[in-house]
Amino acid sequence: MNEPLRLLLVDDHPVVRRGLRAMFDERSDMLVVAEAGDGRAALDALADTSVDVVLMDLRMGSGTDGVTATGRITALPDPPAVLVLTVYDTDADILAAVEAGATGYMLKDSPPEQLAQAVRSAARGETALGPNVAARLFERLRGPEEALSPREVEILRMLGQGLSNRALSRELFISEATVKTHLVHIFDKLGVDNRTAAITTAIQRGIIRPTP
Repeated sequence: MNEPLRLLLVDDHPVVRRGLRAMFDERSDMLVVAEAGDGRAALDALADTSVDVVLMDLRMGSGTDGVTATGRITALPDPPAVLVLTVYDTDADILAAVEAGATGYMLKDSPPEQLAQAVRSAARGETALGPNVAARLFERLRGPEEALSPREVEILRMLGQGLSNRALSRELFISEATVKTHLVHIFDKLGVDNRTAAITTAIQRGIIRPTP
């Protein structure tokens, strides 16, 4: 009988770790051997625990974030596979994780068996992407958008704050006609036709952050 895959769970929410542990405990080919509340604690755990796959959250309060930890883990001699497990699916988050060395990227709402299969794939060194994540990457590869100018990004941020065209013109010391011209270019580059869609798309792609 093969030894079970040894897993390290990294998430700053204990309830999430408990739920994952319960899910993996139901599978005879997987064993949770350690948990950590942030990236620094994950690296400490790896110093004295043999692990096959690390399930890594991206944003973990004030501790070391998931992308930084992933980069440090994958730089170790004979590192375990890192499978990102998060609620964030922006282009910027996905690409940052992949560039840091993550073997896979899954969302926390993935069905249990889909997540288990992703863990098995990651342990074999195979890329494991959730369906939504894969679709986003393929869409980006098929049609890379024209880059937004710094001014257009600035306007997008202001749109996200709810500013009207008139307010934008006052803030930027430009005419409303110029604001409208910028918006036309922004909509065209993002492939949308209204302000709400532009804001949503920009957030999804990591161009701007959601307004608190």
